[in-house]
Amino acid sequence: MTALLLTGWAAPARAAAVSAGQAEAKEVAKSQGNCTPGKVEVMRYSVGREGQTVFKVACTEDKDAFVLVQCRSRACSLLR
Repeated sequence: MTALLLTGWAAPARAAAVSAGQAEAKEVAKSQGNCTPGKVEVMRYSVGREGQTVFKVACTEDKDAFVLVQCRSRACSLLR
């Protein structure tokens, strides 16, 4: 039962962290990647002390163009 309670509480926190990261990822894509951001997908999400999320940000200029942005906490950088 405790495990169910813990996972129930962790899901909203994880969702909030990912959605906050999406806004940061869009900003990095625009400023560092010369990409007008469109759809944002989570490619990888890990939790813990060194938690990070990697986002795939689609560029609206070309339907096949995208950039990858890595966020640790709310510090994001463009992956090369």
